[in-house]
Amino acid sequence: MAYSAGVDVGSTQTKAVIINEKREIIQRALIDTGANVTQAAQNAFRQTVEAAGIGEDEIDYVIGTGYGRYKVTFGNKQITEISCHGRGAVHMFPNTRTVIDMGGQDSKAIKVSAKGEIVDFCMNDKCAAGTGRFLGAAAVALRIALDDLGSTALQGSKPVRISTTCTVFAESEILSWLGKGKKVEDILWGVHQSIASRSIGLLRRVGIEDELTFTGGVARNIGMVKALEESLKKKINVSEDSHFIGALGAALFAMDHIIASRQPAHKEALA
Repeated sequence: MAYSAGVDVGSTQTKAVIINEKREIIQRALIDTGANVTQAAQNAFRQTVEAAGIGEDEIDYVIGTGYGRYKVTFGNKQITEISCHGRGAVHMFPNTRTVIDMGGQDSKAIKVSAKGEIVDFCMNDKCAAGTGRFLGAAAVALRIALDDLGSTALQGSKPVRISTTCTVFAESEILSWLGKGKKVEDILWGVHQSIASRSIGLLRRVGIEDELTFTGGVARNIGMVKALEESLKKKINVSEDSHFIGALGAALFAMDHIIASRQPAHKEALA
């Protein structure tokens, strides 16, 4: 049995996934990236291997992805997160044709083919508006845990309008609304709607086609999922593994290499 791994080094968190030849996820790990990106990649990989109960030498091919992909020093190859999120999304939800990847520092809208190949993509270009960092600023301003933002936002009934496109000024605007007596839940629902609006603007630039899959760490935020669905007026694909889709895509590309290397023509080309 062959195993491959994908390590997705993000600005906030690092994810690792190991799959088998059936392309099934057998183990995964998630840690904070921190200041030492190289160490984060190694730690996530080792945690995954140990949890899977196999040796590091049993992983036949490793691909690094994410903004810190070149810090996956033990990897065999690096592939962009855009390609990996596209591939992983189609593997998890085969009818995916559009992907919205929302991470800590940026957001990406991706159009994919039935095989998970990238047809078109675009990234947010206005500071960190529309990203996890924007939500983080709201959490700090309102003194609420990040994990509680989504559920709190869903209690809002009269969302305020968040106009800033810069995380630097987000805290000031949020505090201003608090000073005007607005409820925390209404402010947060406004924050979520603002991010959803900017994300949909990205999606329209590549074309919104069925099905749409939500990937990245922010996909775990139920308020963000609801805000996107209400704005789009359609259900979107979200999985408990959405945070790991980039690492999964990398592992799938790695498994492709393993399988291809067994073909005689491929071996001759490598000789």
